[in-house]
Amino acid sequence: MRVCPAGPVLLKCVRVCCRRGRGRVPRCVREAWGYTHLLARSLCFNSLISWDVVNDSLFEPVFWAADRLTRWFGRVFVCLVVVLTSSIVLIAYLVLLPMVIHTYAPLWIVWHLCYGHWNLVMIAFHYYKATRTSPGYPPTMKNDLPFVSFCKRCVTPKPARTHHCGICKTCILRMDHHCPWLNNCVGHFNHRYFFSFCVFLTLGCVWCSISGRNLFIDAYNAMESSYQTPPPTFTYKEKLMNKSVIYMWVLTSTVAVALGGLTLWHAMLISRGETSIERHINKKERERLTKRGKVYRNPFHYGRLNNWKLFLGVEKRSHWVTRVLLPSSHAPHGDGLTWDFPLRKKEPLPV
Repeated sequence: MRVCPAGPVLLKCVRVCCRRGRGRVPRCVREAWGYTHLLARSLCFNSLISWDVVNDSLFEPVFWAADRLTRWFGRVFVCLVVVLTSSIVLIAYLVLLPMVIHTYAPLWIVWHLCYGHWNLVMIAFHYYKATRTSPGYPPTMKNDLPFVSFCKRCVTPKPARTHHCGICKTCILRMDHHCPWLNNCVGHFNHRYFFSFCVFLTLGCVWCSISGRNLFIDAYNAMESSYQTPPPTFTYKEKLMNKSVIYMWVLTSTVAVALGGLTLWHAMLISRGETSIERHINKKERERLTKRGKVYRNPFHYGRLNNWKLFLGVEKRSHWVTRVLLPSSHAPHGDGLTWDFPLRKKEPLPV
């Protein structure tokens, strides 16, 4: 039994009816139909079309909504980071510090006091600098600097490693990503602050999680025993302290795992001389050249040790202490516009 091709016949009838009654159809309807028909043809009959373009076009409303929400809630995320960090610091001073003083030996007390306050200063300093430091923008005036592409949204030339941020609505020098927890883009001039903040916050969470483990176990057992018959008597202060300890341990352990993974990921990218965006670009370029029997080499990879020295701004041995282990607001190497470093991969920087 043969199926009747009713689709083409029905479409032909609709076209004939529309032609006969063209004067009856409102002009706005005909314009909307023509615009929709043009969009369909551009997506289906363009010789330069690809699945990436189709997916970007279909998901454009989703990207637009995500960019608007991220921009609106940026300050809320910053306030949330400040509130959560302040609550952990308050609990550490009121609960964790008295336990350390009454339990540990004098040397351990001095170590905990020095390490805890040093870690807190590093977290606060790098978070403030990461949020308040401009990531770097390409010049908008006419200049003779070399560029690799042209931004269709900013209508300006883009230097190497520069990408457009849809949330900030501008191009960013050596853009890594837009961080909602900073309410700022991570670029050339604040990438080091962002990474250092992630490192020291992870170390601080690990320290609180390990130091407060025994307190968490005692508080958890105390809360579990309150459901027994007859329940033990706890004062309001003791209940509040137990809940605070459980809150601190759960939050710091969760952040340590999640942020620790993110920090390791960025450390791997820094070792390879890449950013988060360049990771995907280099992967596609590597696959494209592999099909042609060629090998792709990242032009911004100067060797692992050199990559770290350039990223951290280390120029001599004392900088490992003054610029890495202590708060430092030194500018990164280079201006973010040109990347001509006379280095070879196996040649270390003279430090």
